[in-house]
Amino acid sequence: MYKVISACLLCLLMVSCGEYATVQKTTDYEYKYEVAKAYFLEGRYTKASTLLYDLLSIMKGTSNGEESLYLTAMSEFCNKNYDMAHNSFRKYYQSYPKGVYTEQARFYSALALYKQTPDPRLDQSSTEEAMDEFQTFLDLYPYTTLKDKTQEMIYAMQDKLVEKECLSAKLYYDLGTYLLNSLYGGSNYEACVVTAQNALRDYPYASPEKRELLSILILRAKYQLALKSIEEKRIERFRDTIDEYYAFENDFPESKFLKEAKSIFRNSENVVKRKNLNIEED
Repeated sequence: MYKVISACLLCLLMVSCGEYATVQKTTDYEYKYEVAKAYFLEGRYTKASTLLYDLLSIMKGTSNGEESLYLTAMSEFCNKNYDMAHNSFRKYYQSYPKGVYTEQARFYSALALYKQTPDPRLDQSSTEEAMDEFQTFLDLYPYTTLKDKTQEMIYAMQDKLVEKECLSAKLYYDLGTYLLNSLYGGSNYEACVVTAQNALRDYPYASPEKRELLSILILRAKYQLALKSIEEKRIERFRDTIDEYYAFENDFPESKFLKEAKSIFRNSENVVKRKNLNIEED
């Protein structure tokens, strides 16, 4: 980021508080700009951005217009004002689609969104927006030196989205037969199954741990559905549970949940066997 600072700024002395007020009022805009860049270089981002905002309309269309907008965005980013930074970076690459700093601006615009992504329990709209912006960045710059770092953050955000789905599926499972929370026209166990299955389909590159958790939740929920089903649906649902067990065992042969899964399988199999024996006796 510091390549935008010319070497001569290293020789500038920072102005005092009294002089800073004078700089704010000066009409010597070139001097004001040099002071703003000096503040940026020393890490005094609030003062740098204040001066730069004063200069944006004045610098627009000049030789310093592009750099001043980029420095404004970077000052906000370094000052952790991520929402303002995102807007400024976006304004930069929209104004200068082939600018000197367009690649960096697109990356930092997405990174500013990434810095604001919330806890998995909260709405993840901003996480999805950040993922989209990072993906656009990779599409535009497939050979960027920032590729590995960008992909790492995309995977981290994907895991956050999966974590939210895990929490939702577990909540449905824990609610069990509490009717007021059913959203899928059936029980909460059905909602658990649908939520977990959708997550496995929508996030195929989720971590093995998350996929394992979603899969055991599906098995548990199907088993509970079978246990609590009316007679006409019981055997069909126990058979579905047995099928789900085989899929789970195949995908996670070393799972920490395997003992629990085997118990569900044996119980389900016993119910089906007893039903088959009753049919043969009849």
